[in-house]
Amino acid sequence: MSGAMSWPFMRLYMLALLYFSANSILNVIIPLRGDTLGASNTTIGLIMGAYLFTTMFFRPWAGHIIQKHGSIKVLRIILIINGFALILYTFTGLGGYLVARILQGVSTAFFSMALQIGIIDALPEKDRSQGISLYSLFSYMPGVLGPLLALGIWQAGDMNYFTVVMITIAIFTGVFGYSVKIKEEKVEPVPNNTEQSVNIFKAFGQLVKNPYLFKCSVLMLVASIVFGAITTFIPLYAKQVENGNAGIYLMLQAGTVVFARFTLRKKIPSDGKWHSTFIMGNMLLVAAAAQCVSFSITGGVVFLYVGAILLGISQALIYPTLTTYLTFVLPKMNRNVLIGLFIAMADLGVSLGGVIMGPIADLSSYSLMYMVCAILGAAMIVFAYDRRKIFEQ
Repeated sequence: MSGAMSWPFMRLYMLALLYFSANSILNVIIPLRGDTLGASNTTIGLIMGAYLFTTMFFRPWAGHIIQKHGSIKVLRIILIINGFALILYTFTGLGGYLVARILQGVSTAFFSMALQIGIIDALPEKDRSQGISLYSLFSYMPGVLGPLLALGIWQAGDMNYFTVVMITIAIFTGVFGYSVKIKEEKVEPVPNNTEQSVNIFKAFGQLVKNPYLFKCSVLMLVASIVFGAITTFIPLYAKQVENGNAGIYLMLQAGTVVFARFTLRKKIPSDGKWHSTFIMGNMLLVAAAAQCVSFSITGGVVFLYVGAILLGISQALIYPTLTTYLTFVLPKMNRNVLIGLFIAMADLGVSLGGVIMGPIADLSSYSLMYMVCAILGAAMIVFAYDRRKIFEQ
């Protein structure tokens, strides 16, 4: 195999699989554990959202630190931090969960930037979309079986199993991560901290000033709010749906992401042009998925699982499509920082999905909250349309 499927890249994808495997379990355990301890949806949303909110905050700086110290050194340090965070879950309560989520967020900011920048820099333009898509695919693969494992641990009523699983993941990820090699670019001198901070804050302005970055970031932000809201509260909502099972839902969603990313990876545009119809179709899937989940409380479990499949397809396509497009249209001089900001918007969206939608669920119901998500997705169908074709290169 060659290109994005060659062995050096496969090792990077496998590391991503190991690294993100803990989250597929934690996404189920934390809401269930929080509910048992009497936490409100708002509190659960804050704890779940702290992870990617922290990732969003640190991601713009990750590129600079990686450039200064090199990917390998940074990777080895953050694997230790991530391992400590996973172990912290095994002997603490909600307060410890919050600290652990923050530590995970810091680790993920550097981990994902190191791997994705390495993939983008090492692959030729025609293979970029495949590389990004495969990285995302492997990061979602644990979600196929992880939720069922989490429910099995929870239903067994013995958290010692949870402790063993978290420690095992921490050790395997650390050992495998230390053996992985990443193609290093020549390390260039990095400006002093003051100049570096100014450059980063100037880059934040590009979120509004750069029309390509602005459009992609808004679409990714809103789509991620829907993704985050559904993932955070589905373990609790599924119990209200007759015959609903959160493990089956999350397995279907993640399985669809994996299947779609692999089978459709060559269909993702990699020509630097804005494909309005393709992106509008993806946002339609987001809106339809959220509405199916919302309606399942009265329509039945079939709508819940159809929503899982629709959301999985949209997750498989939106992120690699927009990321690949940006690699072509952003200026090369600060492309990595700007892509970091875009990914930060995805992180922020998932975080807000729990933080904003939690209070809505507390004040109304899960069903109404998911209907609000569907409305947001529908609004983005219009936003994705580009009548003036200013995004065509």
